[in-house]
Amino acid sequence: MGLPFAFYEAKYFKPSFVVKLYERCLIACANYPDYWIRYVLCMETCGSTDLSDNALARATQVFVKRQPEIHLFSARFREQRGDIAGARAAYQLVHTEISPGLLEAIIKHANMENRLGNLEDACSLYEQAIVIEKAKEHSQTLPLLFAQYARFVFLVSGKVEKAREILDQAVENTQLSKPLLQALIHLESVQSLPKRIDYLDSLVERFVVANPDSSSIASTADREEVSSIFLEFLDLFGDAHFIKKADDRHAKLFLPHRSTSESKKRQAEDYLNSDKTKLAKSGVPSSGSSMIAQNQWQAGYGVQQGWPQAAQSQVQQWTPGYNQQAAYSTYSAYGSSYPQAQAQAPAASVPQPAAYGAYPPTYPPQAFGQQSYAQPAAAATLAPAQQSTASSAYYGSYY
Repeated sequence: MGLPFAFYEAKYFKPSFVVKLYERCLIACANYPDYWIRYVLCMETCGSTDLSDNALARATQVFVKRQPEIHLFSARFREQRGDIAGARAAYQLVHTEISPGLLEAIIKHANMENRLGNLEDACSLYEQAIVIEKAKEHSQTLPLLFAQYARFVFLVSGKVEKAREILDQAVENTQLSKPLLQALIHLESVQSLPKRIDYLDSLVERFVVANPDSSSIASTADREEVSSIFLEFLDLFGDAHFIKKADDRHAKLFLPHRSTSESKKRQAEDYLNSDKTKLAKSGVPSSGSSMIAQNQWQAGYGVQQGWPQAAQSQVQQWTPGYNQQAAYSTYSAYGSSYPQAQAQAPAASVPQPAAYGAYPPTYPPQAFGQQSYAQPAAAATLAPAQQSTASSAYYGSYY
């Protein structure tokens, strides 16, 4: 987060402030070449040449001196400034000490020499690297070097025969590989007639047909891809005889393998479908159906929860005054009439509380006149025990 902010702030603040931001970030990120590269480029953008040189020297000599990325950047950076000697020294350091045989460093160094007009020096770089890789046993870089060298010669100098000689030399000195055969097929496809179809067919057959005695066998995917590329090449430039031969070979080697893998996949799918069918017949719900049912139940429960609230709100909307007045008048009437009945009956005849959920016993009907909302004086003379007993008899045992 700090370095992007510092790179953004470089446009609006002084270089000293940006340097402080980068130095704080590099306390934790000093072992990453990318951060040093951004630091150098930011100082270059600000116009601080001394600060950019200082940061590049610290990166290449102290903190990330064993990583080739920073040295390749240093070579390109010095070339852009016009320091050709410094760029060559940076490339040479990678070739000899940091990472000998690094294909990226060889290609970039050769391209720089070609940009400077030194085509022979560029070719000599490839040839020296090829000699070094030949001395290694089972080198993985050697086929790529041959293919890249032939491509460089063909594209830069236009020498087709020399490019073919380089690839033929690669066939003699290295094992057949996918990059090398791709380079051979591509070079023949861009050349004028006649094509070396017989020669390519023999090489492709040696590569795609697995030899049990060979120490290194290419993967099935690589062999199938090379065979497919050669079939496309023959479809453009070959005759019917070579097309039939290559097509039969491809079908014999790779179609059974593909059909076997497809059959295994189909068997797995059939097994899963059969399990689902058994679960459906046995009545056991699958995980998907149970989740759907659970969601539906929760949705229905939510609807039921909301319906009484709607009904209650509707009652409160239409009869609020009536409910309050009726409840108050009933309670007032009962409070005025009950003491008279209490006075007439003896204390032992007080009705027992009703059972839970039952209504209290009825009292003999009495005629009442117009009742007022004020409590009569007789209600105020009730003893506390009588009031509690009356309340219990009226409300039952619900409360």
